[in-house]
Amino acid sequence: MSAPENLRIGDVARLVGTTTRTIRYYEEMGLLPAAPQRPSGSHRVYTDAEVERLRELMRLKDLLGVSLGELGTLLEAEEARAEVRAQLRREDVDPARRRELLTESLGHLDRQLTLVRHRADELAKLDRELDEKRKRVRRKIRELDANAAATFPPAPAGRPPIGPVSR
Repeated sequence: MSAPENLRIGDVARLVGTTTRTIRYYEEMGLLPAAPQRPSGSHRVYTDAEVERLRELMRLKDLLGVSLGELGTLLEAEEARAEVRAQLRREDVDPARRRELLTESLGHLDRQLTLVRHRADELAKLDRELDEKRKRVRRKIRELDANAAATFPPAPAGRPPIGPVSR
């Protein structure tokens, strides 16, 4: 869904679900284009392209849990690939140059995949750690249940059980 052209920062923040402070910080970090010079008293307005870029920033940051530096690296590689794609779309690109461009694009993809795979490895490690902890907790519960059963054997039919009363 495209946003209306020329939105103010507060409108953009509400639209993408962030704060104006975050948007300004992303501008300072170079993740979003800096505000153009404007006459005193006038407000910064954002284009559709800037709103979409911010949405993509937020999506990648949430999805991958990357730092702003890593996010910048991902975006730089994506922008470089977009430039390569634009050159490849031209019909007058000779095969040797086309190969160079494709090789360049491959390098950008490799940079992106390295970062994404590192995050995936970290998530897989966390998954394994949590799974092991879960197994230990289940094992302790089984041990407690086994000890309770040995301490308080089941009552014969028709008699109330001996042991702690659960309520």
